[in-house]
Amino acid sequence: MLSAETSATEKRAAFRAGLASGRLLRFPGAFSPLVSLVIEELNFDGVYVSGAVLSADLGLPDIGLTTLSEVAQRGRQIARVTNLPAIIDADTGFGEPMNAARSVAEFEELGLAGCHIEDQVSPKRCGHLDGKQLVATVEMTRKLKAAVDARLDSNFAVIARTDARAVEGLDAAIERARAYADAGADVIFPEALEDAGEFDSAQQLELGGG
Repeated sequence: MLSAETSATEKRAAFRAGLASGRLLRFPGAFSPLVSLVIEELNFDGVYVSGAVLSADLGLPDIGLTTLSEVAQRGRQIARVTNLPAIIDADTGFGEPMNAARSVAEFEELGLAGCHIEDQVSPKRCGHLDGKQLVATVEMTRKLKAAVDARLDSNFAVIARTDARAVEGLDAAIERARAYADAGADVIFPEALEDAGEFDSAQQLELGGG
């Protein structure tokens, strides 16, 4: 198979419909096109291109050493062969707001259905490691607004990841999540929650935004 039969536009629309359905969507991680084909064969809902796993595949630690070119190339290879929507880990957006904007434009052009951008300083650390540091909320909202404005297809999902739980606590993570939604993020990804109760609190948030 040289390429998927489903267009990028159709895959993004399917991802949006899945999000709106209220179902739990299952997006196993893939670091290669072959793995993404196995995920599709097993009837999952989509493919997740993990930054940590991609770094490991390149023999690198997950501390923000991969470049936009490396990540985008792997994302293109994966999105090209699968009929499932694929979302990709964009770390901190590879720089400042305009870098995040360019990242979104690249990922959209290469057929991805969405990406997530996190609120750590650069160089970042794996979300489950100690010693993380966060950018100010206002800095992250500027990055998200630039990312949202850069997309041409409104169905391309801009996902805001916050690592605040382990650094500032759950309440701060919730406040950041609200600010990120107001900045236009389509989905909130609260990293490293500690128990089922915290997941319930995050799930019950009534967020504005896109």
